[in-house]
Amino acid sequence: MKEKLVIARYEAKGHRFEVLVDPDLALKIKEGKPVSIDEAIAGDFVYKDARKGLKASPESMREVFGTDDPRTVALEIVKRGELQLTTEQRRKLLEEKKAQILNLIARNAVDPKTKLPIPLKRLELAMEQARVTIDPYKPAEQQMEHIVSQLAKVIPIKVAKAYVAVRIPSEHAGKALKPLQSFGVSKKVQWREDGSLYMELEIPAGLQQELIDRVNALTKGSGEVKILSIG
Repeated sequence: MKEKLVIARYEAKGHRFEVLVDPDLALKIKEGKPVSIDEAIAGDFVYKDARKGLKASPESMREVFGTDDPRTVALEIVKRGELQLTTEQRRKLLEEKKAQILNLIARNAVDPKTKLPIPLKRLELAMEQARVTIDPYKPAEQQMEHIVSQLAKVIPIKVAKAYVAVRIPSEHAGKALKPLQSFGVSKKVQWREDGSLYMELEIPAGLQQELIDRVNALTKGSGEVKILSIG
């Protein structure tokens, strides 16, 4: 851990606070993932200048954070502050966040004219055309709506849900229920007299083809998928 420590910095009320952290674990904390601050920080010290080894005073911590407990303060610095990443760390982080956002949009958005999912490559090119700015620290889910609105300036795109009906023959029905429910919200589940399974699901519109492929794989091509509506 010591070889890749970076500074997390937060400034408020004329005070600067810094802690040394593992960048990967600190990022997980910023994204709201269950990581202990004890795993992310190096030592129990809060600095006003980590490079010079100058510690922040208990008074300044109480003024800004309401406490001088170093772990509590460190957690707030990581959550609210900025990570002083190296150029390579920042490049890697941006690439990973971009991939997350692209996949999220591909799952949830369609071309409103064709009602079909938009290929990842087309989304990536549109992101470049629209000169989209990605926040490396902000969760992908919190950036999707804003980025889709920017993409809409250069390509037809809309976040939508697909309402689909699925029929699974009796010989495959037992093993298909849970995998299909994982795609979205089950609106209707019926076991027919012949042992077949009929379901109506609301899924992210970009998952249409993935659902069709999954049904084909589960039933060896004997299942049926019908798109009822997209909106």
